Amino acid sequence: MIFPAKNMADSAQHEPKPDVTLWQLFFEFLLIGAVSFGGGIIAYERILLIEKRKWLTVDEFMATLAISQTMPGLNSVNLAVLAGNHVRGKLGAIASALGLVIPGMIFVLIAGVAYSAGEDHPIVNMLLAGVAAGATGLLAAITFKIGSNHFRHVKSLAIIVATFCLMSIFKLSLIWVLVIMGPISLFLYRPRTELDSPTEDKSS
Repeated sequence: MIFPAKNMADSAQHEPKPDVTLWQLFFEFLLIGAVSFGGGIIAYERILLIEKRKWLTVDEFMATLAISQTMPGLNSVNLAVLAGNHVRGKLGAIASALGLVIPGMIFVLIAGVAYSAGEDHPIVNMLLAGVAAGATGLLAAITFKIGSNHFRHVKSLAIIVATFCLMSIFKLSLIWVLVIMGPISLFLYRPRTELDSPTEDKSS
């Protein structure tokens, strides 16, 4: 779980950007869907939204990513829907989602037909093992890139470690992890008044 530095509600209050066309949204996410694989797709979305087009700020992206992770479905598709809605409203959400899923849908159909025709061939299994390894590496890289700032703070690092242990060691489902870590995270990152916190906690 990733928790944004600012309130998520702030991101939803921005008006859609009128200078961004629906075709731009569709085409940019179409390119992402065509060239990215596995967990690396989040990295491409981050580059597009923050660095390339600057449609979202870093805080807005983190808020959008955090929301997308709590929604059913693929994080990358949820992120595209939320980002498209932020930029151009409902039509932007539809354009972004379609652009992202169309290449993958076509690729999966072709790969499914090819796999069913040669699933027992050793080369096919070797290729799948290589793809799995590459996807794991991409996911690890984008996790480090997005969460690098959180690794420097005690509270964020504690949440990351606790979440990892609950899911990887204790094998809890995502719902139970959210039930346990959600209230803890909200408590640790609750808004503080001057009376509650006379000096800024530099460790967090």
